[in-house]
Amino acid sequence: MISSSEYGSHSWELLVTVDHQHEEVQKEFLLRVTGDLHIGGVMLKLVEQIKISQDWSDYALWWEQKKCWLLKTHWTLDKCGVQADAKLFFTTQHKMLRLRLPNMKTVRLKVSFSSVVFKAVSDICKILNIRRSEELSLLKQSEDALKKKKKKDKNSKEPVTEDILNLCNSPVSSGLSGSPGLYSKTMTPVYDPISGTPASSTITWFSDSPLTEQNCSILAFSHPNCSPETLAEMYQPRTLADKAKLNAGWLDSSRSLMEQGILEDDQLLLRFKYYTFFDLNPKYDAVRINQIYEQARWAILLEEIDCTEEEMLIFAALQAQYHVNKLSLSSEAQDFTCESEVDEVEAALSNLEVTLEGGNTSNTLEDITDIPKLADNLRLVRPRKLSLKAIKPYWFVFKDTSVSYFKNKESAQGEPIEKLNLKGCEVVPDVNVAAKKFGIKLLIPVADGMNEVYLRCENENQYARWMAACILASKGKTMADSSYHPEVHKILSFLKMKNWAMSPQAVSDPESIDMKPECFVSLRYTKKYKSKQLAARILEAHQNVCQMPLVEAKLRFIQAWQSLPEFGLSYYIVRFKGSKKDDMLGVSYNRLIRIDIATGDPITTWRFSNMKQWNVNWEIRQVAIEFDQNVSIAFTCLSADCKIIHEYIGGYIFLSTRSKDQNETLDEDLFHKLTGGQE
Repeated sequence: MISSSEYGSHSWELLVTVDHQHEEVQKEFLLRVTGDLHIGGVMLKLVEQIKISQDWSDYALWWEQKKCWLLKTHWTLDKCGVQADAKLFFTTQHKMLRLRLPNMKTVRLKVSFSSVVFKAVSDICKILNIRRSEELSLLKQSEDALKKKKKKDKNSKEPVTEDILNLCNSPVSSGLSGSPGLYSKTMTPVYDPISGTPASSTITWFSDSPLTEQNCSILAFSHPNCSPETLAEMYQPRTLADKAKLNAGWLDSSRSLMEQGILEDDQLLLRFKYYTFFDLNPKYDAVRINQIYEQARWAILLEEIDCTEEEMLIFAALQAQYHVNKLSLSSEAQDFTCESEVDEVEAALSNLEVTLEGGNTSNTLEDITDIPKLADNLRLVRPRKLSLKAIKPYWFVFKDTSVSYFKNKESAQGEPIEKLNLKGCEVVPDVNVAAKKFGIKLLIPVADGMNEVYLRCENENQYARWMAACILASKGKTMADSSYHPEVHKILSFLKMKNWAMSPQAVSDPESIDMKPECFVSLRYTKKYKSKQLAARILEAHQNVCQMPLVEAKLRFIQAWQSLPEFGLSYYIVRFKGSKKDDMLGVSYNRLIRIDIATGDPITTWRFSNMKQWNVNWEIRQVAIEFDQNVSIAFTCLSADCKIIHEYIGGYIFLSTRSKDQNETLDEDLFHKLTGGQE
């Protein structure tokens, strides 16, 4: 019986369902509360009424109708807006989650369902020993990929049993601090920089982490490639619209998993969302480097990114080298004490740094008074409708961020025929090493779209110098910038790899090496060539990389991936304000590109470095952006929530503020200010 005094004018009954494993104890409890009772008091009352002796410290109240956690225990029920009709759920904050990693391995671990996704990913990366967690996020699989998986499971005669790596005993999962995701400058190297194996002196480093030496090797090494049959059963995007579907499922970094409808033991994809791999170091990043390599490898095998046949052979040769090298490592112990090899890896790393506009420029040594220039004979190609391309030789001069061309060298002192300002343009390689074709495709922004111009170079060296100058000019930088010579070196290195892929070599007998060539290329090439033809072509290219150590082969693969024209582009179908048709929007680390959805041709490019501000009208779900020179754009996103694009823009700007000179801690508040938005 309840006395009349307890029926105060302000008291009411609150229904709370408790998530516990005790079958014999009831799960629903009615609490008599008042509006001025704080959340902590509600939980205390509830635990006293449950009468089960256990650790309740990980439990919190989840408000089902509002889809939110009541984590501020000092707030009252009135302040939270909780009334008698509320259905509260008393449940654990850490729950099991299955994550599919970039290497297609699935791990099962405990993750916080109450922390925002940004924090949850940070904790996951600590468990997996991946530094720079801000580059990754969680992705829901696209519906088309899920349909294909269900069809595969349905057609399979045997039940599919997934091989899952269980990391549920992790210290981070249970709320304790685990291994540091970042490192100090004086920290002992965790991995051998050549082979990627855990350094013997630091095996004890893993003792406070679920990553035993065996688990570490599963995450830090690639495993045998899948068969063409397995590849055929996986979802492959055929059009730009298909590629847009791949990017529709990114979770909101500013909300928790539970708030976004993720349930216990659901499967999500852990992927590198932002293509700016900062401070890669083989001594600490074996897992991170391998997962980037795997994400690149699968993107190429599933044709999520386009590449030429030459480039596909380079990727195949580097995969084959990794495969052969790994086999030799497992069969015999090798001594990797050679300092020069370490230097080679570090040199390869310097080419991998991707620096964003807007980042720290204090180290850029630029002499304003003496900006270098290029002058050379090149051929100009202008595409014409209804006729053949016009190809004419001219004398070209490249200075600052502009290219001018003259009838000949002698007339270079006068007025040019035309001056092309390359700031903000798109630069696309048009190269076929076998055919000795070294072209540069320039898409220059004009009032009504893009002006298309091709430059033809005579040889590799000339192409590398001019291509590097064009790339820098498109970002608003001159050849005096310290990144010019590394860019030239990077382009020459990539051309050299293409030469390897095409030049005939003394090839070993394909059957003498345990290699299935179909495993290293996309389905398009397995259909085009017979197995022996493919093996011979891959081995021709492989002869030139056969001395590469394990980690360097992976770094070269990543470098080649970064050199592809489509690298780092995430696609979304949008409708621009004032337009009557849908367009594709490509979001990259330094720019937005409006693309014709039918032809795939770029229409306009806008660089983040020229952006003044952006905002979202949450009522009509419209993104509006202002750039320099009074340029404004606005669009609604049709293939995903506009919050995803808003977060991409803010995320890339946030990543551009990182510096090696900074303390290794992240400014999480700044990330949420730039990406959160006010809905």
